[in-house]
Amino acid sequence: MRRLLSVFRALILSRRPVTLVVWGYALYILVGFGLLCLPWAHARPGVPALDSLFVATSAVSTTGLSTIGVADSYNFFGELVIAALIQLGGIGYMTLGSFVMLALRQRLDTLHSSVAQQTFALPQGADVAQFIRGVVIFTVVIEAIGAAVLTSAFAADGVPAPLWNGIFHSISAFCTAGFSLFGDGLEGFRDNVTVNLAIAALSYLGAIGFIVMSDWWRWLILRRRRVSLTSRLILRVTVVLAVLGTLALFLTDPTLDRLPVGERLLASFFQVMTAMTTVGFDTVPINTLGRASIMLLIVAMIMGASPSGTGGGIKSTTVAVFYGAVRAALTGRTELTLLGRAINPRRVTMAVAAVGMYIGFLVLGIFALLLVDRHDLLPLMFEAASAIGTVGLSLGVTADLSEGGKWVVIVLMFVGRLGPMTAGLAMFPPISRARQGRSRRADIAV
Repeated sequence: MRRLLSVFRALILSRRPVTLVVWGYALYILVGFGLLCLPWAHARPGVPALDSLFVATSAVSTTGLSTIGVADSYNFFGELVIAALIQLGGIGYMTLGSFVMLALRQRLDTLHSSVAQQTFALPQGADVAQFIRGVVIFTVVIEAIGAAVLTSAFAADGVPAPLWNGIFHSISAFCTAGFSLFGDGLEGFRDNVTVNLAIAALSYLGAIGFIVMSDWWRWLILRRRRVSLTSRLILRVTVVLAVLGTLALFLTDPTLDRLPVGERLLASFFQVMTAMTTVGFDTVPINTLGRASIMLLIVAMIMGASPSGTGGGIKSTTVAVFYGAVRAALTGRTELTLLGRAINPRRVTMAVAAVGMYIGFLVLGIFALLLVDRHDLLPLMFEAASAIGTVGLSLGVTADLSEGGKWVVIVLMFVGRLGPMTAGLAMFPPISRARQGRSRRADIAV
Protein backbone atom coordinates (compact mmCIF):
# COMPACT_ATOMS: atom_id res chain seq x y z
CA MET A 1 0.00 0.00 0.00
CA ARG A 2 2.81 2.39 0.90
CA ARG A 3 4.52 1.65 -2.40
CA LEU A 4 1.29 2.30 -4.30
CA LEU A 5 0.90 5.66 -2.57
CA SER A 6 4.50 6.59 -3.37
CA VAL A 7 3.96 5.71 -7.04
CA PHE A 8 0.78 7.81 -7.09
CA ARG A 9 2.58 10.72 -5.46
CA ALA A 10 5.42 10.49 -7.97
CA LEU A 11 2.87 10.56 -10.80
CA ILE A 12 1.25 13.68 -9.32
CA LEU A 13 4.58 15.41 -8.83
CA SER A 14 5.54 14.71 -12.44
CA ARG A 15 2.57 16.77 -13.64
CA ARG A 16 2.71 20.49 -14.24
CA PRO A 17 1.04 22.66 -11.55
CA VAL A 18 -1.38 24.06 -14.12
CA THR A 19 -2.59 20.53 -14.95
CA LEU A 20 -3.05 19.71 -11.26
CA VAL A 21 -5.20 22.83 -10.86
CA VAL A 22 -7.48 21.62 -13.67
CA TRP A 23 -7.76 18.15 -12.14
CA GLY A 24 -8.33 19.57 -8.68
CA TYR A 25 -11.30 21.73 -9.61
CA ALA A 26 -12.74 18.93 -11.74
CA LEU A 27 -12.53 16.61 -8.71
CA TYR A 28 -14.32 19.17 -6.52
CA ILE A 29 -17.12 19.39 -9.10
CA LEU A 30 -17.49 15.61 -9.40
CA VAL A 31 -17.62 15.12 -5.62
CA GLY A 32 -20.13 17.94 -5.26
CA PHE A 33 -22.21 16.54 -8.11
CA GLY A 34 -22.29 13.13 -6.41
CA LEU A 35 -23.43 14.63 -3.10
CA LEU A 36 -26.11 16.77 -4.75
CA CYS A 37 -27.48 13.71 -6.54
CA LEU A 38 -28.14 11.94 -3.23
CA PRO A 39 -31.89 11.67 -2.51
CA TRP A 40 -31.49 13.10 1.01
CA ALA A 41 -30.05 16.30 -0.46
CA HIS A 42 -33.29 17.09 -2.30
CA ALA A 43 -36.25 19.14 -1.10
CA ARG A 44 -38.40 17.68 -3.88
CA PRO A 45 -38.25 14.47 -5.90
CA GLY A 46 -36.98 14.32 -9.45
CA VAL A 47 -34.12 16.84 -9.47
CA PRO A 48 -32.40 16.10 -12.84
CA ALA A 49 -28.77 14.96 -12.70
CA LEU A 50 -27.69 17.49 -15.34
CA ASP A 51 -29.09 20.31 -13.21
CA SER A 52 -27.16 19.03 -10.18
CA LEU A 53 -23.98 18.96 -12.28
CA PHE A 54 -24.75 22.50 -13.44
CA VAL A 55 -25.20 23.70 -9.84
CA ALA A 56 -22.04 21.90 -8.64
CA THR A 57 -19.98 23.49 -11.44
CA SER A 58 -21.54 26.88 -10.75
CA ALA A 59 -20.75 26.59 -7.02
CA VAL A 60 -17.11 25.50 -7.45
CA SER A 61 -16.56 28.14 -10.12
CA THR A 62 -18.28 30.68 -7.82
CA THR A 63 -20.58 31.72 -10.66
CA GLY A 64 -24.11 31.58 -9.26
CA LEU A 65 -25.98 30.65 -12.43
CA SER A 66 -28.56 27.95 -11.74
CA THR A 67 -31.07 26.17 -13.92
CA ILE A 68 -33.22 25.35 -10.86
CA GLY A 69 -34.16 27.15 -7.66
CA VAL A 70 -31.66 26.24 -4.94
CA ALA A 71 -34.03 26.65 -2.00
CA ASP A 72 -36.86 24.90 -3.88
CA SER A 73 -34.76 21.93 -5.04
CA TYR A 74 -32.34 21.23 -2.15
CA ASN A 75 -32.86 20.84 1.59
CA PHE A 76 -30.47 22.01 4.32
CA PHE A 77 -27.96 19.25 3.53
CA GLY A 78 -27.95 20.19 -0.15
CA GLU A 79 -27.55 23.87 0.70
CA LEU A 80 -24.68 22.97 3.05
CA VAL A 81 -22.95 21.08 0.21
CA ILE A 82 -23.37 24.09 -2.10
CA ALA A 83 -21.95 26.44 0.58
CA ALA A 84 -18.95 24.12 1.06
CA LEU A 85 -18.33 23.96 -2.71
CA ILE A 86 -18.52 27.77 -2.92
CA GLN A 87 -16.02 28.09 -0.07
CA LEU A 88 -13.58 25.60 -1.58
CA GLY A 89 -13.88 27.16 -5.01
CA GLY A 90 -13.53 30.67 -3.61
CA ILE A 91 -10.35 30.24 -1.57
CA GLY A 92 -8.68 28.19 -4.28
CA TYR A 93 -7.69 24.63 -4.97
CA MET A 94 -5.46 23.08 -2.28
CA THR A 95 -5.64 26.13 0.02
CA LEU A 96 -7.40 24.26 2.81
CA GLY A 97 -5.10 21.25 2.50
CA SER A 98 -2.07 23.51 2.48
CA PHE A 99 -3.29 25.28 5.63
CA VAL A 100 -3.72 21.95 7.44
CA MET A 101 -0.22 20.91 6.35
CA LEU A 102 1.18 24.19 7.68
CA ALA A 103 -0.59 23.64 10.99
CA LEU A 104 0.88 20.14 11.32
CA ARG A 105 4.34 20.53 9.75
CA GLN A 106 4.95 24.31 9.75
CA ARG A 107 6.04 24.09 6.12
CA LEU A 108 4.75 23.30 2.62
CA ASP A 109 6.11 20.68 0.27
CA THR A 110 7.02 21.44 -3.35
CA LEU A 111 3.67 20.22 -4.70
CA HIS A 112 1.50 22.47 -2.54
CA SER A 113 3.76 25.50 -3.05
CA SER A 114 3.80 25.19 -6.84
CA VAL A 115 0.03 24.66 -7.09
CA ALA A 116 -0.66 27.62 -4.76
CA GLN A 117 1.66 29.78 -6.88
CA GLN A 118 -0.36 28.82 -9.99
CA THR A 119 -3.79 29.18 -8.32
CA PHE A 120 -3.22 32.65 -6.88
CA ALA A 121 -0.98 34.00 -9.67
CA LEU A 122 1.57 35.04 -7.05
CA PRO A 123 4.65 37.02 -8.08
CA GLN A 124 8.02 35.27 -8.03
CA GLY A 125 9.63 35.24 -4.60
CA ALA A 126 6.35 35.49 -2.67
CA ASP A 127 6.21 33.67 0.68
CA VAL A 128 3.60 31.05 -0.24
CA ALA A 129 3.24 29.61 3.28
CA GLN A 130 2.62 33.00 4.85
CA PHE A 131 0.20 33.89 2.05
CA ILE A 132 -1.84 30.70 2.60
CA ARG A 133 -2.13 31.39 6.33
CA GLY A 134 -3.29 34.92 5.55
CA VAL A 135 -5.89 33.71 3.05
CA VAL A 136 -7.57 31.33 5.50
CA ILE A 137 -7.47 33.69 8.50
CA PHE A 138 -8.68 36.66 6.46
CA THR A 139 -11.50 34.58 4.93
CA VAL A 140 -12.76 33.30 8.30
CA VAL A 141 -12.66 36.74 9.95
CA ILE A 142 -14.35 38.64 7.11
CA GLU A 143 -17.04 36.01 6.53
CA ALA A 144 -17.81 35.84 10.26
CA ILE A 145 -18.25 39.61 10.46
CA GLY A 146 -20.36 39.57 7.29
CA ALA A 147 -22.53 36.75 8.62
CA ALA A 148 -23.16 38.64 11.88
CA VAL A 149 -24.19 41.84 10.05
CA LEU A 150 -26.42 40.01 7.56
CA THR A 151 -28.02 37.84 10.25
CA SER A 152 -28.98 40.96 12.19
CA ALA A 153 -30.34 42.66 9.04
CA PHE A 154 -32.32 39.58 7.97
CA ALA A 155 -33.75 39.12 11.47
CA ALA A 156 -34.85 42.75 11.56
CA ASP A 157 -36.54 42.25 8.17
CA GLY A 158 -38.42 39.14 9.35
CA VAL A 159 -36.54 36.69 7.11
CA PRO A 160 -36.99 33.01 8.15
CA ALA A 161 -33.85 31.25 9.47
CA PRO A 162 -31.84 34.50 9.61
CA LEU A 163 -28.68 32.84 11.00
CA TRP A 164 -28.35 30.29 8.18
CA ASN A 165 -29.29 32.89 5.59
CA GLY A 166 -26.69 35.25 7.04
CA ILE A 167 -23.95 32.60 6.96
CA PHE A 168 -24.84 31.34 3.47
CA HIS A 169 -25.05 34.80 1.90
CA SER A 170 -21.84 35.93 3.61
CA ILE A 171 -19.94 32.98 2.12
CA SER A 172 -21.63 33.49 -1.24
CA ALA A 173 -20.82 37.23 -1.29
CA PHE A 174 -17.19 37.02 -0.15
CA CYS A 175 -16.48 34.20 -2.61
CA THR A 176 -18.31 36.26 -5.29
CA ALA A 177 -20.60 33.32 -6.00
CA GLY A 178 -23.99 35.06 -6.11
CA PHE A 179 -25.99 32.04 -4.93
CA SER A 180 -29.03 33.05 -2.92
CA LEU A 181 -31.61 31.14 -0.90
CA PHE A 182 -34.27 33.69 -1.87
CA GLY A 183 -36.33 32.98 -4.98
CA ASP A 184 -35.87 36.50 -6.35
CA GLY A 185 -32.25 36.90 -5.24
CA LEU A 186 -31.81 40.17 -3.35
CA GLU A 187 -34.54 42.05 -5.23
CA GLY A 188 -36.61 42.20 -2.05
CA PHE A 189 -33.80 44.16 -0.36
CA ARG A 190 -33.36 46.87 -3.03
CA ASP A 191 -33.91 49.68 -0.53
CA ASN A 192 -32.26 47.95 2.45
CA VAL A 193 -29.05 49.94 2.89
CA THR A 194 -27.52 47.54 5.44
CA VAL A 195 -27.93 44.44 3.26
CA ASN A 196 -26.74 46.28 0.13
CA LEU A 197 -23.63 47.72 1.75
CA ALA A 198 -22.77 44.50 3.62
CA ILE A 199 -22.99 42.42 0.43
CA ALA A 200 -21.01 45.07 -1.48
CA ALA A 201 -18.27 45.21 1.17
CA LEU A 202 -17.94 41.41 1.25
CA SER A 203 -17.89 41.24 -2.55
CA TYR A 204 -15.28 43.97 -2.97
CA LEU A 205 -13.06 42.44 -0.27
CA GLY A 206 -13.22 39.07 -2.03
CA ALA A 207 -12.80 40.55 -5.52
CA ILE A 208 -9.80 42.82 -4.90
CA GLY A 209 -7.85 39.77 -3.82
CA PHE A 210 -5.67 38.44 -1.06
CA ILE A 211 -2.54 40.16 -2.41
CA VAL A 212 -4.07 43.55 -1.64
CA MET A 213 -5.24 42.45 1.80
CA SER A 214 -1.80 41.06 2.61
CA ASP A 215 -0.08 44.25 1.43
CA TRP A 216 -2.33 46.60 3.39
CA TRP A 217 -2.13 44.45 6.51
CA ARG A 218 1.64 44.72 6.44
CA TRP A 219 1.41 48.46 5.75
CA LEU A 220 -1.08 49.21 8.57
CA ILE A 221 0.00 46.73 11.25
CA LEU A 222 3.63 45.92 10.50
CA ARG A 223 4.41 49.48 9.34
CA ARG A 224 5.85 48.40 6.02
CA ARG A 225 6.49 51.62 4.10
CA ARG A 226 5.60 50.69 0.53
CA VAL A 227 2.52 49.05 -0.91
CA SER A 228 3.21 46.95 -4.01
CA LEU A 229 2.50 48.22 -7.51
CA THR A 230 0.01 45.36 -7.95
CA SER A 231 -2.08 46.53 -4.97
CA ARG A 232 -2.02 50.17 -6.05
CA LEU A 233 -3.09 49.24 -9.58
CA ILE A 234 -5.92 47.02 -8.32
CA LEU A 235 -7.32 49.67 -6.01
CA ARG A 236 -7.04 52.46 -8.56
CA VAL A 237 -8.71 50.47 -11.37
CA THR A 238 -11.44 49.22 -9.01
CA VAL A 239 -12.32 52.70 -7.72
CA VAL A 240 -12.28 54.31 -11.18
CA LEU A 241 -14.49 51.63 -12.75
CA ALA A 242 -16.90 51.61 -9.80
CA VAL A 243 -17.38 55.39 -9.88
CA LEU A 244 -17.66 55.70 -13.67
CA GLY A 245 -19.98 52.70 -13.95
CA THR A 246 -22.28 53.88 -11.16
CA LEU A 247 -22.57 57.37 -12.68
CA ALA A 248 -23.24 55.98 -16.15
CA LEU A 249 -26.01 53.69 -14.92
CA PHE A 250 -27.48 56.35 -12.63
CA LEU A 251 -27.66 58.96 -15.38
CA THR A 252 -28.76 56.87 -18.36
CA ASP A 253 -30.90 53.85 -17.41
CA PRO A 254 -34.64 54.40 -18.05
CA THR A 255 -35.74 51.68 -15.59
CA LEU A 256 -33.75 53.03 -12.64
CA ASP A 257 -34.89 56.56 -13.53
CA ARG A 258 -38.33 55.71 -12.11
CA LEU A 259 -36.92 55.10 -8.61
CA PRO A 260 -36.44 57.76 -5.90
CA VAL A 261 -33.02 59.41 -6.18
CA GLY A 262 -31.47 57.68 -3.14
CA GLU A 263 -32.78 54.25 -4.10
CA ARG A 264 -31.73 54.84 -7.71
CA LEU A 265 -28.16 55.67 -6.66
CA LEU A 266 -27.99 52.61 -4.40
CA ALA A 267 -29.37 50.35 -7.16
CA SER A 268 -26.94 51.79 -9.74
CA PHE A 269 -24.00 51.26 -7.40
CA PHE A 270 -25.10 47.71 -6.60
CA GLN A 271 -25.61 46.57 -10.22
CA VAL A 272 -22.18 47.88 -11.27
CA MET A 273 -20.59 46.34 -8.17
CA THR A 274 -22.20 42.98 -8.81
CA ALA A 275 -20.90 42.88 -12.40
CA MET A 276 -17.34 44.10 -11.84
CA THR A 277 -16.74 41.96 -8.71
CA THR A 278 -18.45 39.07 -10.56
CA VAL A 279 -20.59 38.33 -7.48
CA GLY A 280 -23.80 38.06 -9.53
CA PHE A 281 -26.42 39.23 -7.02
CA ASP A 282 -29.06 41.66 -8.27
CA THR A 283 -31.51 44.02 -6.59
CA VAL A 284 -33.19 44.96 -9.88
CA PRO A 285 -34.20 42.38 -12.54
CA ILE A 286 -31.41 42.63 -15.11
CA ASN A 287 -33.75 41.94 -18.04
CA THR A 288 -35.69 45.14 -17.23
CA LEU A 289 -32.66 47.40 -17.70
CA GLY A 290 -32.04 49.34 -20.91
CA ARG A 291 -29.85 47.90 -23.68
CA ALA A 292 -27.09 50.43 -23.04
CA SER A 293 -27.03 49.40 -19.37
CA ILE A 294 -26.83 45.72 -20.35
CA MET A 295 -23.89 46.53 -22.63
CA LEU A 296 -22.21 48.36 -19.74
CA LEU A 297 -22.67 45.34 -17.47
CA ILE A 298 -21.22 43.02 -20.14
CA VAL A 299 -18.08 45.19 -20.30
CA ALA A 300 -17.84 45.22 -16.47
CA MET A 301 -18.23 41.41 -16.36
CA ILE A 302 -15.51 40.93 -18.97
CA MET A 303 -13.08 43.20 -17.09
CA GLY A 304 -13.87 41.36 -13.87
CA ALA A 305 -12.20 41.25 -10.47
CA SER A 306 -8.51 41.10 -9.50
CA PRO A 307 -5.74 38.46 -9.42
CA SER A 308 -5.60 36.21 -6.34
CA GLY A 309 -9.19 37.20 -5.54
CA THR A 310 -12.36 35.13 -5.58
CA GLY A 311 -13.82 36.74 -8.73
CA GLY A 312 -13.43 36.03 -12.42
CA GLY A 313 -13.03 38.04 -15.60
CA ILE A 314 -9.92 39.25 -17.40
CA LYS A 315 -8.71 40.84 -14.09
CA SER A 316 -8.08 44.49 -13.26
CA THR A 317 -4.28 44.36 -13.51
CA THR A 318 -4.43 42.66 -16.90
CA VAL A 319 -6.82 45.37 -18.11
CA ALA A 320 -4.42 48.03 -16.80
CA VAL A 321 -1.41 46.47 -18.54
CA PHE A 322 -3.39 46.02 -21.77
CA TYR A 323 -4.46 49.67 -21.63
CA GLY A 324 -0.84 50.64 -21.00
CA ALA A 325 0.32 48.62 -24.00
CA VAL A 326 -2.23 50.34 -26.27
CA ARG A 327 -1.25 53.75 -24.92
CA ALA A 328 2.46 53.00 -25.42
CA ALA A 329 1.83 51.89 -29.01
CA LEU A 330 -0.18 55.02 -29.82
CA THR A 331 2.38 57.38 -28.30
CA GLY A 332 5.37 55.64 -29.89
CA ARG A 333 6.95 54.45 -26.64
CA THR A 334 9.03 51.29 -26.53
CA GLU A 335 8.65 50.81 -22.78
CA LEU A 336 5.38 50.38 -20.91
CA THR A 337 5.04 52.28 -17.63
CA LEU A 338 2.22 52.28 -15.08
CA LEU A 339 2.15 54.59 -12.05
CA GLY A 340 5.71 55.61 -12.87
CA ARG A 341 7.07 52.05 -12.93
CA ALA A 342 8.36 50.16 -15.98
CA ILE A 343 6.54 46.86 -16.55
CA ASN A 344 8.41 43.66 -17.32
CA PRO A 345 7.94 42.85 -21.06
CA ARG A 346 7.01 39.27 -20.17
CA ARG A 347 4.07 40.60 -18.10
CA VAL A 348 2.94 42.64 -21.09
CA THR A 349 3.07 39.55 -23.30
CA MET A 350 1.10 37.55 -20.71
CA ALA A 351 -1.52 40.30 -20.44
CA VAL A 352 -2.03 40.45 -24.21
CA ALA A 353 -2.23 36.65 -24.35
CA ALA A 354 -4.74 36.57 -21.46
CA VAL A 355 -7.01 39.09 -23.18
CA GLY A 356 -6.75 37.16 -26.45
CA MET A 357 -7.52 33.81 -24.80
CA TYR A 358 -10.45 35.28 -22.88
CA ILE A 359 -12.06 36.88 -25.94
CA GLY A 360 -11.41 33.71 -27.93
CA PHE A 361 -13.17 31.46 -25.39
CA LEU A 362 -16.02 33.97 -25.07
CA VAL A 363 -16.61 34.12 -28.83
CA LEU A 364 -16.51 30.32 -29.08
CA GLY A 365 -18.98 30.08 -26.22
CA ILE A 366 -21.42 32.51 -27.83
CA PHE A 367 -21.12 30.69 -31.15
CA ALA A 368 -21.76 27.30 -29.50
CA LEU A 369 -24.80 28.62 -27.62
CA LEU A 370 -26.26 30.05 -30.82
CA LEU A 371 -25.81 26.64 -32.47
CA VAL A 372 -27.56 24.61 -29.77
CA ASP A 373 -30.08 27.04 -28.26
CA ARG A 374 -33.10 28.93 -29.59
CA HIS A 375 -32.75 32.20 -27.69
CA ASP A 376 -31.80 35.51 -29.31
CA LEU A 377 -28.24 36.82 -29.62
CA LEU A 378 -28.24 39.38 -26.77
CA PRO A 379 -29.48 37.04 -23.99
CA LEU A 380 -27.05 34.31 -25.07
CA MET A 381 -24.16 36.77 -25.37
CA PHE A 382 -24.93 38.01 -21.87
CA GLU A 383 -25.21 34.42 -20.58
CA ALA A 384 -21.84 33.46 -22.09
CA ALA A 385 -20.13 36.57 -20.69
CA SER A 386 -21.66 35.87 -17.28
CA ALA A 387 -20.59 32.21 -17.34
CA ILE A 388 -16.97 32.68 -18.40
CA GLY A 389 -16.68 35.69 -16.08
CA THR A 390 -18.10 33.54 -13.24
CA VAL A 391 -20.63 36.30 -12.58
CA GLY A 392 -24.04 34.66 -12.36
CA LEU A 393 -26.20 37.46 -13.81
CA SER A 394 -28.69 36.48 -16.47
CA LEU A 395 -31.35 37.98 -18.71
CA GLY A 396 -33.67 35.18 -17.62
CA VAL A 397 -32.67 32.40 -20.02
CA THR A 398 -30.69 30.09 -17.68
CA ALA A 399 -33.65 27.97 -16.60
CA ASP A 400 -34.86 27.68 -20.20
CA LEU A 401 -31.55 26.60 -21.75
CA SER A 402 -31.61 23.50 -23.89
CA GLU A 403 -29.63 20.46 -22.76
CA GLY A 404 -26.86 21.39 -25.17
CA GLY A 405 -26.94 24.97 -23.91
CA LYS A 406 -26.48 23.77 -20.33
CA TRP A 407 -23.38 21.79 -21.33
CA VAL A 408 -21.91 24.82 -23.09
CA VAL A 409 -22.46 27.00 -20.02
CA ILE A 410 -20.97 24.30 -17.76
CA VAL A 411 -17.79 24.31 -19.86
CA LEU A 412 -17.67 28.13 -19.86
CA MET A 413 -18.05 28.28 -16.07
CA PHE A 414 -15.25 25.74 -15.61
CA VAL A 415 -12.94 27.61 -17.98
CA GLY A 416 -13.84 30.86 -16.21
CA ARG A 417 -12.88 29.44 -12.81
CA LEU A 418 -9.56 28.19 -14.12
CA GLY A 419 -8.98 31.38 -16.04
CA PRO A 420 -8.76 31.12 -19.85
CA MET A 421 -4.97 31.52 -19.66
CA THR A 422 -4.66 28.58 -17.26
CA ALA A 423 -6.99 26.52 -19.45
CA GLY A 424 -4.87 27.35 -22.49
CA LEU A 425 -1.63 26.46 -20.71
CA ALA A 426 -3.13 23.12 -19.68
CA MET A 427 -4.16 22.39 -23.27
CA PHE A 428 -0.80 23.17 -24.89
CA PRO A 429 2.54 21.74 -23.70
CA PRO A 430 5.41 24.21 -23.22
CA ILE A 431 7.98 24.60 -26.02
CA SER A 432 11.38 23.19 -25.19
CA ARG A 433 14.38 25.51 -24.88
CA ALA A 434 16.09 23.74 -27.79
CA ARG A 435 13.12 24.45 -30.03
CA GLN A 436 13.00 28.07 -28.86
CA GLY A 437 16.66 28.45 -29.75
CA ARG A 438 16.01 27.46 -33.37
CA SER A 439 13.46 30.29 -33.80
CA ARG A 440 14.45 33.29 -35.89
CA ARG A 441 13.10 36.78 -35.48
CA ALA A 442 11.14 38.32 -38.32
CA ASP A 443 9.33 41.59 -38.88
CA ILE A 444 5.69 41.66 -40.01
CA ALA A 445 3.12 44.32 -40.74
CA VAL A 446 0.50 44.85 -38.02
